[in-house]
Amino acid sequence: MAFLLSSQNVIEYLNQHGLNLDVDPGSVEIEKKFAKNFNLLLTLPDGRKLLVKQEPLKLDGKAVGEFFQEWRVQQFIQHFPELHRFAPSLPELLHFNPDNAIVVFNYLLDYCDLADFYTRQNWFPAEIATAIGNLLGQIHASTYNRAEYQNFLAPDLAEQLANHRIHLAQGLERIGPEVFSEFPVEALKFFSLYQRYDSLGQAIAELSTAVQLCCLTHNDLRPNNILLHQDWETLAIAPEQPGFLRIIDWERGAWGDPALDLGLMIASYLQTWLNSLVVSSAFDIQASLRLAMTPLEQLQPSINALFQGYVSQFPEILHHRPDFVKRTVQFAGLGLIRQINAMIQYQKSFGNMGICMLQVAKSLLCRPEASIATVFGVSESTLTASASN
Repeated sequence: MAFLLSSQNVIEYLNQHGLNLDVDPGSVEIEKKFAKNFNLLLTLPDGRKLLVKQEPLKLDGKAVGEFFQEWRVQQFIQHFPELHRFAPSLPELLHFNPDNAIVVFNYLLDYCDLADFYTRQNWFPAEIATAIGNLLGQIHASTYNRAEYQNFLAPDLAEQLANHRIHLAQGLERIGPEVFSEFPVEALKFFSLYQRYDSLGQAIAELSTAVQLCCLTHNDLRPNNILLHQDWETLAIAPEQPGFLRIIDWERGAWGDPALDLGLMIASYLQTWLNSLVVSSAFDIQASLRLAMTPLEQLQPSINALFQGYVSQFPEILHHRPDFVKRTVQFAGLGLIRQINAMIQYQKSFGNMGICMLQVAKSLLCRPEASIATVFGVSESTLTASASN
């Protein structure tokens, strides 16, 4: 029978698996953290914190295996000495149990969730976006088209590519009558609109065939998966590369397409704009977009800084991939489609805000060249000029 982690057995489990806490179990504060996985946050008497996570187990007692991917990325960084410099920018994984799908992380006390920072402050400093772009560009550039890295992460590249394409499509190509039994009437509007827009499905299919797997990618990059040091403003002025960011939750980390990572991060900024829309039957979509509480103009400096930070570390990507900006914008549109899917899956709803998001996603996917200036606030030639110098 599969082992199920609980508040009652977590201390004993950790002690049995080499993480000897040497504390009175009654002195450990245990807090359940609500997420897709079973998460326990342990606060030890000396102030240290551990995050213990277990994937949900299926009826056969096995898990999907996302924690294996997280562990595999950690093993990849440790295996190649030249990549050790990225370890401080990843989570601190202390333990992995593949049989029971359990991982243990050192919980970083001096960091906060970037999504929480953005939400609380409604402030999007360009320095933070630049640092994200710098770190992402360094990871992609350092692992780009290295055969030994590919052999480690994707020994069967054809299988990896097939899985990647399936994941990108999100099952949308298989919409059928079963959706009527799975979703309420309000959510069915999305599927109706999606099937009406032939060009949208065609654009997603074309994007999936254009994927180029060539470096280590996160594949779920968004503010929720980035930690920001609480003293980031002081660290940001340091002359060396700022160390105030960590990218966490590498459960989908793999040998992938760098444009996807950058596009998903841009999608998160666009989602902040779209989530702030004033939606009313009295306004058409264009009016709602103009009346956003967090206007796109407030976010464009960060979107631009993200891209500039990226290409400052990896300018060669624009030569390797002349369509890189176009593909990045399309992946941003795909990121918005993912958010709509999540909204339908978990909230079972698709209202006027979802319709606005779908319209923007459609523009990014179907007319990426025309959307570049809308997303970045500048033309493509201006955006890439600094990388060409």
